[in-house]
Formats: sequence, structure tokens, C-alpha cells
Amino acid sequence: MNGIHALIVDDSSVMRKIVERSLRQAGIELTQVLEAGNGAEALCVLKENRVELILCDINMPVMDGLEFIKQLSSVENAKGVPVVMITTEGSEAHVVQALSCGARGYIRKPFTPDQVKEHVVPILGGKS
Repeated sequence: MNGIHALIVDDSSVMRKIVERSLRQAGIELTQVLEAGNGAEALCVLKENRVELILCDINMPVMDGLEFIKQLSSVENAKGVPVVMITTEGSEAHVVQALSCGARGYIRKPFTPDQVKEHVVPILGGKS
């Protein structure tokens, strides 16, 4: 089985590496991991690359995660790609807002590889 092509969007390079490591520890096979420091960078990355999963922070400079999700449908390569929010924003209002904008899942920081697996594997339809 081929691995997943993923995009991790977070303004912290350390957090992007933690998310990638957690995906791998959760048993999700990754063929390619692309990174972006904010939503605007992520949109540019997606115009040139196809991915099967996007993991995105909410609070970022330039373009936050919610605005990124809203603009995602304008990128041909990104149509239908599931987005999982990974953020410190834990209020129910933020969860509802992210899901209403199109996110398919929501993981609160700090998180464990087991929590990543619990939220991501079902979204991928068991492909991991």
C-alpha cells in the first residue's frame, strides 16, 4: 500500500515536526510530508502539489487556519482533501467553527500519537 502525501500547516517548525512524528508513531505511512508556516503558504504549496491529508493549526500569522479552510475550495488540487485542525484552541465554539468551515476533525494540543491515530485513520478511510 502506498503511503499518504500530507501537508502540515503550523507557524512553528518544531510543532510541524512533532505532528509528523506523531503521524508516523500512530502507524500512518507517509510517502511525502509538505510543510507551510501559514494558510497563505499552504495555498501556494497546494497549487503545485497534491496531498491526501492536511493537518492545520488555527492561530497563525498572515492567514489563520479558519481562513485557509474557507479558501481551500478555490484550489483545484485541494478539492475534497480532508483537513484536521490541530490547535490549542479548545473551546467548543472554536471546534464548531472549524467544523462548519469544512474541517473533518479536530485535535487539541498537547496530543499523543494515539489521539492522532484515533482522529486521522477514520478520515483516511482506514488507509494508513
